[in-house]
Amino acid sequence: MIVVMQAGAEEALIDAVLERLEEHSLRGHLVRGEERTVIGVVGAAIPPTLKEELAHFGGVQETLRITQPYKLVSRELRAEDTVVDVRGVKVGAGSCVVIAGPCSVESEEQIMTTARAVREAGATMLRGGAFKPRSSPYTFRGMGEAGLKLLAQAREETGLSIVTEVMTPNDVDLVARYADVLQIGARNMQNYQLLEEVGRTGMPVLLKRGLSATIEEWLLSAEYVAAQGNPNVILCERGIRTFETATRNTLDLNAVALAKRRTHLPVLVDPSHGTGKWYLVPNMALAGIAAGADGVIIEVHPDPDRARSDGAQSLSCENFAALMPKIAAVAAAVGRQM
Repeated sequence: MIVVMQAGAEEALIDAVLERLEEHSLRGHLVRGEERTVIGVVGAAIPPTLKEELAHFGGVQETLRITQPYKLVSRELRAEDTVVDVRGVKVGAGSCVVIAGPCSVESEEQIMTTARAVREAGATMLRGGAFKPRSSPYTFRGMGEAGLKLLAQAREETGLSIVTEVMTPNDVDLVARYADVLQIGARNMQNYQLLEEVGRTGMPVLLKRGLSATIEEWLLSAEYVAAQGNPNVILCERGIRTFETATRNTLDLNAVALAKRRTHLPVLVDPSHGTGKWYLVPNMALAGIAAGADGVIIEVHPDPDRARSDGAQSLSCENFAALMPKIAAVAAAVGRQM
């Protein structure tokens, strides 16, 4: 349910509504838009009489039921697009951000070479995995904290904000000390304890869609983060598992357009995992921007043939530099600003 306050409603009237919600063991999430102030009501059991009860409070314009199971991230709650601020980089509402870097941090030379190259080409953030969930226990699973320290070193030199994955609730505090954006990978999209833990940090969270997740399940996972009082959620479509075997996954651009309609959160596209083939990444990156994505996250490696993970889907630094002007051109064509 949402409570729409009258334009110019005094803070005392808003506080009165919030206090009444507390009496019912409910939480009120305050959303201040350009044209209206809205209170999102969430809790285990909303009394059926509450809608009429709050409608008579001073300063209340109307009370409405949210039809979607995800309440706080729903477009019904907030008409305006959410903008997530990452150290001055605005994600959402007309921007087009480019996050680039290797699948895994492998060495100081590798991450520094990549960071310098993607920064020179115009990337706005640096991605790199220090902790890697891998299908096989015998493959490279990341450098751990040593990798996080190298990412921090790259940020210090290049100024690029750091996006890196956190895999367990116990690692959140550690990763948060180094990262600017906490990434939840596809395999952890429904790790609800992890979602709640990153939600409590208040930091920006990049939430990737699960391998076989529906759009509703994806948005409900975002709701877990938002329910902890953290509105700084960035969605990422990274391809889903279908019957098709010619590509690693099927990049679902339907999901981008539909998610933008159903939620106010920014949406990115990951064409690297979405295709699994480096030569398809440029076209699908451009298609993602054209479909309405607020940016892309692309794997880049200085020597993809020798990458310890995901080399087949990684662009070389040269190929990434060649792609960036095309991204800028498509972004401009659909009214987005790099």
